Amino acid sequence: MAEARAGGVAVVMGAEELGVVMPGDLRERLRESTGRVVRAKAVQSGEGEENAPWLEGLEGPDWLGDVEVLVTGWGCPPLTKAVLERASRLRAVVHAAGSVKWLVTEEVWERGIVVSSAAGVNAGPVADFTLALITLAAKDALPMAAAYANGRWPAFTERRGADSRTVGVIGASRIGRGVMAGLRTSAAGYRVLLYDPYVTAEGAERLGAEYVSCLADLCRASDIVTVHAPETPETRRLLDEPHLALIPDGGTVINTARGSIVDTGALERECASGRLSAWLDVTDPEPLEKERPLLSLPNVMVTPHIAGAQGSEGRRLGVWAVQEVKRWIRGERLLGEVRREELGRLA
Repeated sequence: MAEARAGGVAVVMGAEELGVVMPGDLRERLRESTGRVVRAKAVQSGEGEENAPWLEGLEGPDWLGDVEVLVTGWGCPPLTKAVLERASRLRAVVHAAGSVKWLVTEEVWERGIVVSSAAGVNAGPVADFTLALITLAAKDALPMAAAYANGRWPAFTERRGADSRTVGVIGASRIGRGVMAGLRTSAAGYRVLLYDPYVTAEGAERLGAEYVSCLADLCRASDIVTVHAPETPETRRLLDEPHLALIPDGGTVINTARGSIVDTGALERECASGRLSAWLDVTDPEPLEKERPLLSLPNVMVTPHIAGAQGSEGRRLGVWAVQEVKRWIRGERLLGEVRREELGRLA
């Protein structure tokens, strides 16, 4: 009996993302290293909307028909039943980005398709970004800069340093663990608190943090609160008005996770009063309406979701995806495999 022909590899992501994450040289590397046919589809803005109009732009009805591995990224539409019907041989999805929650549908799991994500690779830039924000927050950079802009040079005795400041970490996610690892090795000697209902006191100790059993206690004790929990129904507005009120005067909130985890209106009021400062890379809604006070308050910095792999960092995701596809073809363990039962606790 003739051996079945090996299936191809398709790369599908947004038009802007494709050239950064999986440019031509990486797609050629993927072809050479796997011996498979590699096709690419750059999804234009709006093509990923309902009824999957992007499918009609594929070169012929069989464009996905022989694909065994789908490499996806930001801008790839959800893998709906309509998509999967066109990809009857699909066996693995390798996502060259972070969260797969918006990408993977129930149909993917029902068909037994293996899913892997570069979330671990994307976590590195986010952790680095967060550690930089913690350093700036520990030195009160925002209020100091605002005072300077108003013509006041702060006296030496007014300045604050990072040494022995208390940082409360919400969520021992990949990024949360990366942040705690960075804080552990800092010469500042940070006191690190961790709140995560899935982590024990022993687990927190192994991560170099003090275990805190409730969020209220973390808020009361922290100079800086940094958010790294996943977005789930349980974490929506987890850091709400009562919890924000517990953070000591002069405290700072950092959010590089998901905007919905923090009550935007409550945080806005706390910052407008001058009691708290905030560094926000994510907001709810996202983007914020341009008239929102958070965008103009002197003690708040809002960035447009830039903490993850951006620009030159995007290529890291593509390089990882090439290696992950090779691992799947060789039957090796996938480094970024996502299991259905874990999805609820992932970002």
